[in-house]
Order: sequence, then C-alpha cells, then structure tokens
Amino acid sequence: MRPVSTAAAFAVATLGIALFSVMDAVMKGLVLAIGTYATMLWRSLVSLGLSSALYLPRRVGWPSRDTLRIHIGRGVLTTVMGVLFFWGLARVPLAQAIALAFIAPLISLYLAAVLLHEQVHRRTIAASLAAFCGVMLIFAGQAQADLGREALVGSLAILCSALCYALNIILMRRQSQAAGPVEIGFFQNITVAALMLAALPVLGAELPSAATWPWIVAAALLSTGSLMLLGWAYAHAEASYLAATEYTSFLWASLLGWLVFSEELSLFTLAGAALIVAGCIFAARPPGETSPHLEAAAS
Repeated sequence: MRPVSTAAAFAVATLGIALFSVMDAVMKGLVLAIGTYATMLWRSLVSLGLSSALYLPRRVGWPSRDTLRIHIGRGVLTTVMGVLFFWGLARVPLAQAIALAFIAPLISLYLAAVLLHEQVHRRTIAASLAAFCGVMLIFAGQAQADLGREALVGSLAILCSALCYALNIILMRRQSQAAGPVEIGFFQNITVAALMLAALPVLGAELPSAATWPWIVAAALLSTGSLMLLGWAYAHAEASYLAATEYTSFLWASLLGWLVFSEELSLFTLAGAALIVAGCIFAARPPGETSPHLEAAAS
C-alpha cells in the first residue's frame, strides 16, 4: 500500500463525515415528505443496486454460514436503528439528534463489558455521568423551548437508536474480522431491503414522484460515498487518530439544520453535546495518555 500522510487521511475522513451529514439532512427532508417507511424502503433498494454492482462482479465465493449469520444479524440491527433514528430525526432539530446519538460509543463500552467481558474502568463511569448530564441538558432545553410531545418521543427514539448503534459497534468488531467492506455493505443492504419489502403488504408505500427520486438516489449515493471515503481513510491511518472526525458531524448538522430547516441551535443543545463528547473522549483515553482519542466510535 502506498504511504499516505495522516493529514490526508484525516481530511478524507472529515469529508466522509460531511457527506454522511448531508445524507442525514436529505433523509430528514424525505421522511417529512413521504414518511419514514417509504424513505427507508426506496433508499434501501437503490443502495442495494449500488452495492450489488460493486460486490457481485468481484466476489470469489459466498461467505461461510457463521459469517452470513453475522451479516444478517447486523443487517437486522441496522434496520431497527435506521427506522428509529430517521423517525426521530423528523421530529427534533438535526443538531440535537446528532448530539443525542453521540452517546452510543459510551453505551458500547458497557455492552463490551457484558458481552465481551471487557473491564469497565472508573473513567468510564465518570464519563457516563458527564454524558448523562449532557443528555439531561438537551432534554431541559427541549422542555424550555416547549417543542411538544412529538419532539420528546422523537428524542427517546433517537436514544433507542443509539443503543442499537452501540450493539452495532460490538458486531462490527466481529464482522470486520470476517469480511471486507464491500461484502459487508452488500449483505447489509440486501438484509435491510428484504426486511423493508417484507413489511410492504402491511405498511404500504406508493411510488415516489419524479421530483422525489433524485433525492432518494442522492441519499443512497451520499451514504455509499461516505462509507468508501471512510474505508479508505481508516485503511491509511489509525482509528484512534481519525475517530475525532466523527464529532465534526455536529457542526455540519448545526449548519444544515439552520440553512435547510431553519432550526436554531440552543445553548442547551450546545452544552449538552459538549458534555457528551467530552465524556466519550475521556472514557476512550487509555490511562496516562495525554492526547484524547475515541477508539470506540471508530470500531
């Protein structure tokens, strides 16, 4: 592999996060326009087409039964996570949703202790208290702004999605050891698409209008492009170095929420996000290390 500077890898990872943040904004607009299920259904089918074009011509064989079980398990979890997150995203400001989702890496540390028998350090407990205070600050700002019951339920849905994402982090650790990123993307997309199609007789979904299709395709392309950029970046620099790029999504969410949806960024959300991010960084720092890194978020 040709040597690449860590600064270049950091820049590419930051661009990947930016594309993912734009995708969140596009998805929020689609959910508001055609609903959560229809948005997830049509985007999953477009994403499946893209991932099939990348994976099928190059595959050298099908994964083993054990690997396939991991693929399907993570695909099911991703489906639940996505539905909860995008349903909640339509009901709360974009920056607030991203801030609440930041708690996932901390949750993953506790899940790793339960599922992988990893040790929970004192710093993890202290960081959790800081992050919990951050979440409470965001909810306090929501109450003061009187955003209504829909916003409250939407925030709870995003927290549930964060729990699913924390489980997703644990599964990713096992999955990345068994398969490459193109294979992972294909089986994730085919699982999500299959589950969405299975729900079609119950939930129903009309074909989107001609004006809506470009946005659905854009969401799929942005998601795929982001994953490719992040995959390249993480192949050329250490995960602990690149993990900080995850938090640039809050800046993009704040900007896009203001420009596209006329959402104001409250001081409560800003302070809450700062506490959550600080808690995650503190928990991920190995004892004695001077530079804070968030290894858990980059798993």
